[in-house]
Amino acid sequence: DEAVRGTCEDASVCKRFAVSVGYWKDPYIQHFVRQAKERKAPEINRGNSVCAAGYYARVHGVSYLIKAFLEKTECNSQIVNLGAGMDTLFWRLKDENLLPKKYFEVDFPMIVARKIHNIKSKPPLSKPIMESHSGDSLLIDSHSLDSSRYSIVGADLRSSSDLEEKLRKHSLDTHLPTLLVAECVLVYMTPQQSASLLKWAASTFPVAMVINYEQVNMRDRFGQIMIENLQRRHCNLAGVELCSSLDSQRERLLGSGWDNAHAVDMMKVYSFLPQADVKRIEALEFLDEKELFEQLMQHYCICWASKDSSNL
Repeated sequence: DEAVRGTCEDASVCKRFAVSVGYWKDPYIQHFVRQAKERKAPEINRGNSVCAAGYYARVHGVSYLIKAFLEKTECNSQIVNLGAGMDTLFWRLKDENLLPKKYFEVDFPMIVARKIHNIKSKPPLSKPIMESHSGDSLLIDSHSLDSSRYSIVGADLRSSSDLEEKLRKHSLDTHLPTLLVAECVLVYMTPQQSASLLKWAASTFPVAMVINYEQVNMRDRFGQIMIENLQRRHCNLAGVELCSSLDSQRERLLGSGWDNAHAVDMMKVYSFLPQADVKRIEALEFLDEKELFEQLMQHYCICWASKDSSNL
């Protein structure tokens, strides 16, 4: 688990870099991760620009689906962000007046403890939580935070019963339309463990949507190199067999009880984004690794599935 927890730091540093260069606006990430002080070597900077452009597509693609869900439900819904890490979506949605009735985050207790420490010690993070809170006093301890609109829970996603028990303690409402977000989370579980989580969600919420951002096309040479690089860092992709194709990604969702499922690779997502903004971000840094960028984008995808008894 330690190597998997380490990916949270990698993702946060990459997002902070991308925001500092101007790929997208996020005034909150700076409160969770320090900017690297040393000047990076040119080859690392090139890697950073590929990483940042990839994150740009990921952030915008996932945001598009989240906002579509919130607009459809008129925010009369809840979001459960699985393996949320240092994500800042709660604060960004509040700034846009798009907060759902309740926003939950779940991660390893150690990561949750670090996030809560940052929130408690930094007013730009704690103030929006207080502003959106109503009712009884806000509950906070080392491994959980519970306000009327925002909760962070330390739990193991490999145990659906533990997850459900902790979420219900924090006022999870199974009758509300529910969006579950998982970004590079399921791939670290065995296929049986991720199937159990997806089946739990599909059977628990009558109206629900799941968004999964994850690797794809992992059986080719480029995919194998990605796996080997992670293995050298003792990071095992326990669920990589489900990431062989867009079809395998769709089938795992349909096989877990979801009514319909879609999957597109990130190169396709990149082509869907507003082209004026794509031109803007491509001018931020010289991306001379176009081929590497395209290969990387073809090895990640966004999948989404829904279960919809209310015909939203």
